[in-house]
Amino acid sequence: MESVRNYHERSKHHLDRYAPGPGGLDWATQPDPFRRYAGAPELALPLLDADLPVSWDDLCAAAVPPQALNADNIAILLQLSLGLSAWKSYGGNRWALRCNPSSGNLHPTEGYLICPDLPGLPAGVHHYRPDRHCLEQRAAAPFAWPGGVLLALTGIHWREAWKYGMRAFRYCQHDCGHAVAALSYAAAACGWQVHLLDEWGDDEIAALAGVDRTGDFPAGAAETETPEALVWIGPGDAPTAAAVLPMLAGVAWAGTANILSPAHRDWPDIALVAAATHKPAGSRVPAEVRAPLPVLASAAQTPASGLIIGRRSAQAFDGVTAIGAQRFFRILDALLPRAGQPPWSLLEATPGVHPVVFVHRVDGLEPGIYCLPRAPAALATLRAAMRPDWLWAKVPDCPDHLPLHLLAPLDVREFAVTTSCHQDIAGDSAFALAMLARFDDIGPEQAWRYRQRFWEAGMLGQVLYLEAEAAGIQGTGIGCYFDDEVHRALGLDTASFQDIYHFTVGKAVIDARLGSEPAYAHLGEARRRI
Repeated sequence: MESVRNYHERSKHHLDRYAPGPGGLDWATQPDPFRRYAGAPELALPLLDADLPVSWDDLCAAAVPPQALNADNIAILLQLSLGLSAWKSYGGNRWALRCNPSSGNLHPTEGYLICPDLPGLPAGVHHYRPDRHCLEQRAAAPFAWPGGVLLALTGIHWREAWKYGMRAFRYCQHDCGHAVAALSYAAAACGWQVHLLDEWGDDEIAALAGVDRTGDFPAGAAETETPEALVWIGPGDAPTAAAVLPMLAGVAWAGTANILSPAHRDWPDIALVAAATHKPAGSRVPAEVRAPLPVLASAAQTPASGLIIGRRSAQAFDGVTAIGAQRFFRILDALLPRAGQPPWSLLEATPGVHPVVFVHRVDGLEPGIYCLPRAPAALATLRAAMRPDWLWAKVPDCPDHLPLHLLAPLDVREFAVTTSCHQDIAGDSAFALAMLARFDDIGPEQAWRYRQRFWEAGMLGQVLYLEAEAAGIQGTGIGCYFDDEVHRALGLDTASFQDIYHFTVGKAVIDARLGSEPAYAHLGEARRRI
């Protein structure tokens, strides 16, 4: 645990200095955003060509009938979670956007589908290529089980470290959280549930996805794929590692990973914290018993698939537009964990991340600092961990089940900007957040919880992104912030909680200079459409 704490402290930004980073971008070594396996057989997936007949509210209410588990619907799952959403261009440069957002649009997260024989899809281990919307079959394995499929996520730390240096490990974990939440929403569009398989250890996930096969990765340790999360998608109970891994014995693996960069810079702190937070098999977090909560309707009849593909990270806000209190309450309501509701159905542990909200422009609410404890027991611990003079007052007209509390009425726009690395977007929004993560339960035997706290924060970010889009506004994640300045202002006991992610929501200013192209126009009309 000491090495985790050391990493967290050393990777903080401060008003007078930033965390160790590259000091400038070496464009000659910019990582390839797409992993490929040369020599692996490819299976082209059909493309979603029209909106699914599923509204945003139906998706969030888990009211979609389960669809057949086949290649066409797996293609929808992957396109709406890990696939491309558009291409952007400016000044001769062109880059892809994806349905799962990423720090700096660098995308360290890779996805591997593990499935039995399905209609149109052979059994085996398949790597998903978002640029081609295809599956590369890494191994043909005799998998056989009823019900669903497994999907493993891995992270390539180098992709983030190229730009962000030491702090990159944090961002890789944020991105994993965004990705698992994106999978949950995409699965819900097909009527499927998603569950995080907490009992699998990192070594087991690596063996399942084949990322422990060092000979298949010619760039060596610099571009290692680190196992992150494994999820079960579909009905029934997931197979255990003891049942699945023996099925890989003796199988032939295909494909050699492409080299992402011709040269690399080493960040030893990342390797140390990755080793310290390595998750052993069988280390589960107890599931929380969740009382049923009412759901605030958004009246968003927008097709869910169009909203997911159309989501964008705002680059600037207009600094004027306010949102109504009922929309604000709906967005916060979606952050509360509910049984069966995406994305919280996949994370069954008691919430460990709680937003402090900086309200700037919400009609009917005083500007100020608010707090949303996402678990009943968290209210007392948060109050005890913060300044004793905060009000913790009930918010007028707030739904009874939404535990939003006013800490202090004041103009916090300048504070939000300053603590978010002087980024105006944090003050020009309708509201911004700092996410406080519980730290006192990350002990030597549970150091892997450090990663999962960042996943949870990333999941909160994905909810905020999509709920903002449904409300007709936009959001953006902020990974650059001055941790300890937030702690000091809140009077926070940092042994109990730490600030691990910022987010902001408002009316975006669109940059008309950017060109835009459809995500998969480059595949041509020959690709089959759904």
